[in-house]
Amino acid sequence: MGARNAIGIAILLVLLLCLDLAQGDGGVTKMKMKKKKKKCSDYSQGRWVYSSSYPLYNSSDCPFLESGFDCQKNGRPDKLYLKLRWQPTSCNLPRFNGIDFLRRNRGKRIMFVGDSLSLNQWQSLTCMLHKAVPKAAYSLKRSQGLSTFSFPAYDVSLMLWRNALLVDLITKNGSRVLKLDSINNGKPWKGMDILIFNSWHWWLHNGRQRPWDVIQYRKSTFEDMNRLIAYKLAMTTWSRWIDSNIDFSKTKVYFQGISPDHNNDWNGAKASSCRGQTTAEEETKNPVGSNPAQIVVEQVLSKMSKPVYLLNVTSLSQIRKDGHPSIYGYGGKYANDCSHWCLPGVPDTWNQLLYASLIHKI
Repeated sequence: MGARNAIGIAILLVLLLCLDLAQGDGGVTKMKMKKKKKKCSDYSQGRWVYSSSYPLYNSSDCPFLESGFDCQKNGRPDKLYLKLRWQPTSCNLPRFNGIDFLRRNRGKRIMFVGDSLSLNQWQSLTCMLHKAVPKAAYSLKRSQGLSTFSFPAYDVSLMLWRNALLVDLITKNGSRVLKLDSINNGKPWKGMDILIFNSWHWWLHNGRQRPWDVIQYRKSTFEDMNRLIAYKLAMTTWSRWIDSNIDFSKTKVYFQGISPDHNNDWNGAKASSCRGQTTAEEETKNPVGSNPAQIVVEQVLSKMSKPVYLLNVTSLSQIRKDGHPSIYGYGGKYANDCSHWCLPGVPDTWNQLLYASLIHKI
């Protein structure tokens, strides 16, 4: 019995020693490495945290930045909105590496297609990349609805095609006709390596800002219709065009998701606009998102036969009422822009989501 007890104690000591070693630096490092390799299933839920290493660039680093997005230059006095980093609930969002982005996309053409919120994200990405390689030559060309920002040394082109509604808007007998079931303007989208689409805000315009006179769907013509229904019909047309016309063996397709504005109440908050807002809300509250257009987007994408990746920016942007230009954007003190975003700012995180999807090959 004594010999057996001695053997048992010896085995126990060996096990304890092994356990102690496993909990040392080597074991912890190995566990951390495994956590770092873990892919995140949902970057959209989380909270904004203060980071002394932010912003990723300053507006002064970006000489081509649109004046309407340069809130600091336009006199915005507060700076906390510049120092917030997005922290997902279940994992870490990779920090943007501009040199790596350019190398991964060497020889590629990346096109943003949409409205001025696509411009917002496109400008953010060009600024982030220019900050990463400040001495690299670049060119910026604009021709009608197409803007092209290129880095010749990397043979990378970032393009913006302004098309707010995605479906056809034609002039017939002096009237602007929005054709919900037609896309004949998609030829420039073909042959791209990466496409990032966006559409919603122009569907809400009324009066003189409404971009159409009548709406046509199949053989029926309407003076107007429920905008959410019109949007869903148009998005369905877009999804079918993408399924039929884009070669997914060569092209990766994204949809930007719905960027919320803060012209009205949000999540029960008392403020009626973004003016004077200087802090973010604590965390995302609704995992589905309260924006009905976002639900339409998710429904349409789920029915597509080809894989389109959703950059789910809605929830994380919804709690950033402080991120808009307000009176420090287009129109100055005579306007209150609660739709676009200051740069640096929230769209930088949208591009971090884009980068994360590329490095994880989602």
